[in-house]
Amino acid sequence: MISALLDANVLYPAPIRDLLLSLAEDDLFKPFWSNEIHQEWKRNLLKNRPDLDPSRIDRTIYLMNQAFPDALIEGYESRIEQLSLKDSDDRHVLAAAMEANANYLVTANLKDFKLPNFQIDSVKVIHPDAFVIKLISLNPIAVFGSFEKLVSRLKNPPQSKADVLGTLVKCDLPETARVLALMQGKWNA
Repeated sequence: MISALLDANVLYPAPIRDLLLSLAEDDLFKPFWSNEIHQEWKRNLLKNRPDLDPSRIDRTIYLMNQAFPDALIEGYESRIEQLSLKDSDDRHVLAAAMEANANYLVTANLKDFKLPNFQIDSVKVIHPDAFVIKLISLNPIAVFGSFEKLVSRLKNPPQSKADVLGTLVKCDLPETARVLALMQGKWNA
């Protein structure tokens, strides 16, 4: 099974987080993260949305860790100093991906993960849009089923598939939205 470490910038936006966790819930990939990644997305979300209750975010993190008990990576700290990245604050993300033996590091921040191949020969850095497209290419029916379940769970407020696809475009997943829309048209015709 494909495995992927999810960076804070793909956990921060709820629509991307919800889509990726729905796909993981349906065993389309095995997710990983660290406490440091959780704290990073929580801190950034609260900085941009001070109206949010921190305990609700803590509950989300708790539920994620409960739903995916093997996802939380620890023991990666010794790898950090060996890594050299454009932004040294991102080294913990790559170190956690390496510790997890993840196939992918899913991040919207591709530019900061450009480094010599010898450092990440086992981890492919990939944008979340390209990652979901990869999953679609491997199992289109299962991915579309996960998408449909995700839409059916959105009740406050309820959203249509078109609403969710529009949100994915706004969240910088245009190819994912395009392909899911094509699949919907094909299978609902």
